[in-house]
Amino acid sequence: MAFEGLKHESMAEPCDISAAVSPVPGQAGGEFERQPVPATHWKGWRSFLGMYAGEHVAGTEFMIGSLFLAAGVSAFDLLVGLLIGNVLAVLSWALVCAPIATRARTTLYYQLERICGEWLVTAYNLANGILFCFLAGAMITVSATAVGVPLDLRMPGLSDWLPTGAAWVVTVAAVGAVFSLVAAKGYDAVARVANLSAPWMILVFLACGIVSLPRLGVDSLGDFWGVARDRIWPGTDPLPGQSKFTFWHVVFFAWFCNAAMHMGMADLSILRYARHWRQGFCSAAGMFVGHYMAWISASMLYAVQLARAGWDPSKPAPPVAPGPMAYDAVGVAGLICVILAGWTTANPTIYRAGLAFQAIRPGSSRFAVTLVAGGIATLGAIFPALVMRLLDFVGLYGTILMPMGAVVFVDFWLMPRLGMSSYYAEKAGLRINWAAGCAWVLALGVCALLNWQGGVQVFFLAGPGWLVTGVLYLAFSRWYQRPQPRGQRR
Repeated sequence: MAFEGLKHESMAEPCDISAAVSPVPGQAGGEFERQPVPATHWKGWRSFLGMYAGEHVAGTEFMIGSLFLAAGVSAFDLLVGLLIGNVLAVLSWALVCAPIATRARTTLYYQLERICGEWLVTAYNLANGILFCFLAGAMITVSATAVGVPLDLRMPGLSDWLPTGAAWVVTVAAVGAVFSLVAAKGYDAVARVANLSAPWMILVFLACGIVSLPRLGVDSLGDFWGVARDRIWPGTDPLPGQSKFTFWHVVFFAWFCNAAMHMGMADLSILRYARHWRQGFCSAAGMFVGHYMAWISASMLYAVQLARAGWDPSKPAPPVAPGPMAYDAVGVAGLICVILAGWTTANPTIYRAGLAFQAIRPGSSRFAVTLVAGGIATLGAIFPALVMRLLDFVGLYGTILMPMGAVVFVDFWLMPRLGMSSYYAEKAGLRINWAAGCAWVLALGVCALLNWQGGVQVFFLAGPGWLVTGVLYLAFSRWYQRPQPRGQRR
């Protein structure tokens, strides 16, 4: 796809949307950034099924699945918790995000600009760009573990926070430099590679899981549940440095790991091309291929490593290194899959981080700001803690960005019914809608308080943050939109 047209879409999700968008002559990149998408450019089910299936098989799936096992999850909690959490995620896409997308048919950026004003959108872009950089950094780390296999690189362990040596730093820097340069030059070719390689990567993930079964003692279908419960996911204490995951951790993580996309409304920018809101159910292709099958397969890869090492609590846990694990399972194909999975998802993430930063300074060079974004991502990737604490980071990512989706939801559905104006910043000529800004900041403060004082873990905060933001936005808007004396300006 022509990413030049995304200059006003910097808050879209970190994925390739070429299957859902066709450039149109006469538009700025063919993206309809500041007007509704016309009916002539709506897309059918096939486009969205392929897009979601491909985009949610990423390099980070290797880490997330393995970290579930490191968190001491049990078989029932993982298999059933993922089932329920992914169903809730699909319903969020289909019932919360898609109906607004197919009615308004505008990007998230334009929706927020009309509701919140330019200044608040700039603050949101800054937060979004920084978080994108760190997300891309985790993907660079994943690919570096594959590049490091033929170099016999010492892989970072679960408890490592600092680089494991000069060779690790050089490898990560080289991978990050390549990713950043490709993203900075524009990325039509990478989008095409991503679309072509997605079906193959799905098959490699499946193969990794199938190959792992006999190594874990599963010789027939009837053996699976007993082995899964007793040997693969026994529900023991977590490995050192990891949080203990229960059934509810799994449910809420699966639901909210993409919170910024569905409840946070980032996928307004994609689903505005759908013919009908029911196409939001196409997200099931991503959830149950990438966030169910791929996570379970990756978890079994790490279970093989633990079994082979004869691990017990008195020993250091084997590294969670996707490259070596995939190579051990399916050979060179596994290494290629890990590199491609990181590459095809890190590149659009870096690119969009650059667009987010460029939106803050519109006159700056897209090439230069994308390189800066890639540099930040690479710097983060050098430190293994970023990827070893990926579960916590994903929870934090959703908690920070998801609340603004509540502002969009309330503004679209509730404000007119309660006698208030939607798109108030646009109608009142405001650069910042303080009702929205204060609701977002205060909701994040409530989440921080729940975490620090109430002991509520980050995996559970996105939902309360979304609800608090919506309530506060309604309350503040009731006061903020009251009639003002003539000549008084906010």
